[in-house]
Amino acid sequence: MEDIKDIGELKGKILVFGGVYSNLQALNELKKIAYRENIEPSNIICTGDIVGYCAQPDECLRNIKDWSVHSILGNVEENIRNGDEDCGCNFDEGTRCDMFSRQWYPFAYNAISQEMKDWLGEIPQHLRFVYAGKKALVIHGGLKDISQFIFHSTDWKIKKDIIDEAGVDLIIGGHSGLPFSCSENGRYWLNAGVIGMPANDGTPRVWYMILNDENEFTFRHHSFEYPHQETARLMREQKLPASYAETLSSGIWDNCEILPDEETNKQGIPIN
Repeated sequence: MEDIKDIGELKGKILVFGGVYSNLQALNELKKIAYRENIEPSNIICTGDIVGYCAQPDECLRNIKDWSVHSILGNVEENIRNGDEDCGCNFDEGTRCDMFSRQWYPFAYNAISQEMKDWLGEIPQHLRFVYAGKKALVIHGGLKDISQFIFHSTDWKIKKDIIDEAGVDLIIGGHSGLPFSCSENGRYWLNAGVIGMPANDGTPRVWYMILNDENEFTFRHHSFEYPHQETARLMREQKLPASYAETLSSGIWDNCEILPDEETNKQGIPIN
């Protein structure tokens, strides 16, 4: 593995989120939640994809930078940092996701200031820390493939092999867009979900996670709503994909191209 930042031992509540997707309104609401929960930036972790489908990529990057939380690169930030011409999301060529990315990615790339592009060079690919006696690693997709999609239905052996290779007890992942948790024999794979788009469950809610070490290691997914109508308005003003703007209120993804059957079959079913 390359580019791992060790942030030492963390104590107290940890807030984990990812997939801001250039959605400044959701990010601002999350900051209010962190303040109410009394969680300092040093105990807040972003799993990447700060930039994405919505209309304020530069503002979101600047917000994360000024907030001084821990963050890793998502595939989008990595490709913007490298000057690549596509988002690197691992969409199959010619799919709807691929076609939409040809709209939002060039917009995002051109909207981001050189200052923020330079700052992306300071963000690591992985974070390592110790929490509640567990060794933890934060990754975006897979260990070696930043764009690897890993879901709840992904075979535990795939997750276990990554956990074993990383030499940890806990993986915190991102990229898939859906909140989930898996565990076996005291080892965990956690995904907080994303705050920039709903979780395909028919509601406009978006998701984050709080870890706690008060008695023993625990975790819980949480959701919130925010002024998504403003986010959608800004997307329409910039001629960004209308389907993604509609998803903000409908809670239904335009398609399920990246999803395994188990996750596809849960489309429109509100997450508990």
